[in-house]
Amino acid sequence: MIEIDNKLISDLFEQAKNNPRLRQNYDLRTSSEDNSQRMLNALLPGTVVPIHHHPKSNESVILICGKVAEIIYDEEGNELERYYLDSTVGNFGCIVPDGAWHSVEVYEPSVIYEAKDGRYGGDGSETLDDFKAKLK
Repeated sequence: MIEIDNKLISDLFEQAKNNPRLRQNYDLRTSSEDNSQRMLNALLPGTVVPIHHHPKSNESVILICGKVAEIIYDEEGNELERYYLDSTVGNFGCIVPDGAWHSVEVYEPSVIYEAKDGRYGGDGSETLDDFKAKLK
């Protein structure tokens, strides 16, 4: 059994501090043959999560701790909507619709649980920059 407790969260934050990307994920899949994405993602303020989408799956985002905003964009990278996740006010998560361009902004050290069908990249997921480059 894997416990998702203060020690695991603390360890993830420590790893995120030492990661140039200022984030660290923890794979929750049961095996390498599991083609889903299920992970904890420890995020520190200043991390840059590129705008991306998952054309074949929605993505469940559940806040474990901290404060973040899930941001939805159009194909040009213009912000359309912003969902504030903050457990202290009862905003615990959201479902990002399949195909929606999105990213996250981190306001304080945070951990989110992310789940979707298919592995990133192998399911058609791509960044907005990669998408735009293909159109040129």
